[in-house]
Amino acid sequence: MKLYQKLVDRKAKLALVGLGYVGMPIAVAFAKKVDVIGFDTNTHKIDLYNQGFDPTNEVGDDEIKETTVDFTADERRLKEAQFIVVAVPTPINQDKTPDLSPVEGATRTVGRNLTKGAIVVYESTVYPGVTEDICIPILEQESGLKCGVDFKVGYSPERINPGDKVHRLENIIKIVSGIDEESLEEIAKVYELVIDVGVHKASSMKVAEAAKVVENSQRDINIAFMNELAMAFDRMGINTMEVVEAMNTKWNALGFTPGLVGGHCIGVDPYYFVYEAEKLGYHSQIVLAGRQINDGMGDFITEAIIKKLVLAGKKVRDSRVGIFGLTFKENTPDIRNTKVTDIIEGLRRYGIEPLVTDPVADLEEARNEYGIQMVTQEEMQDLDCVILAVTHDEYKEMTFEAFAQHFGDMPNEEKVFIDIKTMFNQAEVEAQGISYWSL
Repeated sequence: MKLYQKLVDRKAKLALVGLGYVGMPIAVAFAKKVDVIGFDTNTHKIDLYNQGFDPTNEVGDDEIKETTVDFTADERRLKEAQFIVVAVPTPINQDKTPDLSPVEGATRTVGRNLTKGAIVVYESTVYPGVTEDICIPILEQESGLKCGVDFKVGYSPERINPGDKVHRLENIIKIVSGIDEESLEEIAKVYELVIDVGVHKASSMKVAEAAKVVENSQRDINIAFMNELAMAFDRMGINTMEVVEAMNTKWNALGFTPGLVGGHCIGVDPYYFVYEAEKLGYHSQIVLAGRQINDGMGDFITEAIIKKLVLAGKKVRDSRVGIFGLTFKENTPDIRNTKVTDIIEGLRRYGIEPLVTDPVADLEEARNEYGIQMVTQEEMQDLDCVILAVTHDEYKEMTFEAFAQHFGDMPNEEKVFIDIKTMFNQAEVEAQGISYWSL
């Protein structure tokens, strides 16, 4: 009997290794069709899931309470699974090179508990060749089994967009691949259980690995172009978003906007491509240039803030600055690789310790990861400068007057409003005499 049929008949189990923003929604989706073991080494996270709480906000507490996923931090439970999905993060090191330690560690864990006849599928972002050249040897070493004979391996890049309630797991085409035709067909059938729009069968695991890093590199480059325009238009005294709105009236406009580019995908994946290309003797030009532009946006915004404070007659070191939004994107509590911290660090270099608030970010995580002691929105009072950094839905529901209440008792011409995502109309704000700046 094929593994797919065993899973459907609940004579075999599926396991998810890594229950973060990507792995947990996959586990919950599969649990509606097959028996699922959800494994993570973070015991606190497992406790929250078992209590019915969703710290990622990806599926919500109600879904977690109702799901049949068997959440565990005991790696020995993986021996019960015959189809194992690895969805751990793959960050970068300080020198921008790939940090494969999470995926290597997860692979060792899987290998120690691998059984004959199992299929292991990687969803973690890697550069082409990692699954075959690094992961498979570790699985073989730890398990004592032979890939292609005793177990099979595949690669299916994650495409979940954290915080996006429209583009979800079930309506995003899934790229699948395997070490051979048999494993490819089996992996495709398993994923078709939860992917309503179907799968795309890649010819090899390297093709699937490359597709992942390339699709995010493409977005990174397009955003970098818009960021470069924003920096140039700032010198020209032109409102970038007005240019974008005019440009987007053409049918083939791409719709990208300038902004901070962080997170665990777009801000990281291009470096995986650059790393592998450099190893093979090719020096990336466009991809690397895009990364350099986007990584420099925090400093560019910081300089704009300082300039506005000076022009408003403020003594920079004494300025009281409040930042609304810390996460790497709207409507998600994820603060991994958030570029708002670049602005915070930039302001600190000028002697400013900004106040930071965010309605969805985790207070403890912000403190542990970045040393940021967040405050409530009510504490954001008597500000000289208001910075709207992340447009959470909660902020979108606020009027400009609601944000203006956080300024101190001072003439309007001394107030500075930094609207990074251009949520408000520049002319309307400046008509009140308030100094305004946006990308």
